[in-house]
Amino acid sequence: MAPPPEPPVHGRTPPDPMVPCVARVRRRRRDAPQVWTLDLEVDGGDGTKNFPFAPGQFNMLTVFGVGEVPISLSGDPAKPGCLVHTVRAVGAVSDALARLGPGDPVGLRGPFGAGWPMTEAAGRDVVIVAGGLGLAPLRPALYQLFAGRARYGKIVLLYGARSPDDILFRREIESWRRRLDIEIEVTVDHASSVWHGHVGVVTTLISRADFDPLHAIALVCGPEVMMRFAITALRHSGLDDQSIYLSMERNMKCAIGFCGHCQFGPVFVCRDGPVFRHDRVQSLLALKEI
Repeated sequence: MAPPPEPPVHGRTPPDPMVPCVARVRRRRRDAPQVWTLDLEVDGGDGTKNFPFAPGQFNMLTVFGVGEVPISLSGDPAKPGCLVHTVRAVGAVSDALARLGPGDPVGLRGPFGAGWPMTEAAGRDVVIVAGGLGLAPLRPALYQLFAGRARYGKIVLLYGARSPDDILFRREIESWRRRLDIEIEVTVDHASSVWHGHVGVVTTLISRADFDPLHAIALVCGPEVMMRFAITALRHSGLDDQSIYLSMERNMKCAIGFCGHCQFGPVFVCRDGPVFRHDRVQSLLALKEI
């Protein structure tokens, strides 16, 4: 027998997580080749409606008549009236999202998922390792770290991109460097002679970073192969598996564990993640399919 429906909350029926509300694009900007950032707002009737979220969570975005796709939030959690999503145009839905302009409607469900361990990070050094578009879901964590700077030890951002043109949020990274209370290193896979920064994969920066491995926590997001090498380098630097967190946000589809598209063994990435502590998914990362 099917379970009875949940009782109304304060006289109202709980919202159906499968039914999107309608948001509208407030601003659109290009961050890199094929990468666009959209600022969305939801009309609450008497003004912009707030949608609180935690760093590392994601929304399901719908382009009506095209389809739906999960996209991590990349904005400031302290500004829940503006939902920021950074999108790489690589498929039908993401390409349609990237082509939307101010005023265009977007279906929105969320936020979903487990976020970055910001509470566990308090009082510790925080090492952020990002590859490519992986900086986008880590940016909300950086905003929160900066907002509560006194609660954390050293903050280290290690970021790798394919080329200088592919560096996300370039102006913001430059402004973060001027804070003088965060260590930032950026590297690219290849560059011309006009580039004077690091050249090489981002994982090579980990051994040079200044942090206390016995009192540090690492947040990692990027392509799966990059995360595997980053975990190895972090362990060599002295971090244990309980101090390494990663986002396995790829492969998600429905956001609530119904479709099974992101199931790996007992884990549903959308429902149980997308952020996991490494010791929980260590065996999954060894699978070639991931």
